[in-house]
Amino acid sequence: MTVRLYLRDADLRTFDATVVSVDGDRVELDRTAFYATSGGQPHDTGHLVWATGAAAVLDVQTVDGRVLHTLAGPVPEVATAVTGEVDDARRRQMMRTHTAMHVLCGVMWRDWRRVVTGGNMDALSGRMDFEVDQLPEGFAAEVEALCNVEIAADRPIEVSFIARDDAVLDRDLIRTKVNLVPDSVTEIRIVDIVGLDRQADGGTHVSSTGQVGRLEVVKTESKGKGFKRIRFVLHDR
Repeated sequence: MTVRLYLRDADLRTFDATVVSVDGDRVELDRTAFYATSGGQPHDTGHLVWATGAAAVLDVQTVDGRVLHTLAGPVPEVATAVTGEVDDARRRQMMRTHTAMHVLCGVMWRDWRRVVTGGNMDALSGRMDFEVDQLPEGFAAEVEALCNVEIAADRPIEVSFIARDDAVLDRDLIRTKVNLVPDSVTEIRIVDIVGLDRQADGGTHVSSTGQVGRLEVVKTESKGKGFKRIRFVLHDR
């Protein structure tokens, strides 16, 4: 299986790898720093470069445990040595957004004891659904202010790993209504916004909350009885 370099180093942008399989315009590498779409976080983009060519990486998906990179341009052959180059601007925006989602999640759990029922994100915008019956008047402004206090606190973000057999996957690590950690995962990756939120997560994050910018809640919606949605965007400050 492809070694996912971003799990241990979210700041890695350039890496060397070898092509292990080719399927039309999709290639599988022995290792990659390109994030594959999962958990509501979209894939990275960038380029693969090799001795006789180069191609843009348009999409990255996990298929049957294999990380496949969809290319635009020539396709390298199996056993070709390549250099991957991750688009830094897009990755940085995704990292900021994913961390913002964890800040929002942490505030909702700490102050209201509400769990996440769904979520999605794009570059500098996202939405999260929570198990909430009713949002009080002025809620959007309140939760926005609370999130920005945590962002301004510039809390450090730490990543660690524990064996699944040693992990207790309860509310101390799982903030979603349903445990989304696949049974095939033998090592649990923990993302800890120190002092606010600690949970199992496979996404990419900035190294401190101060890098997120400013969070603005742009809309709250009812998605049915007991479920409410919060939409936000990020600004540089």
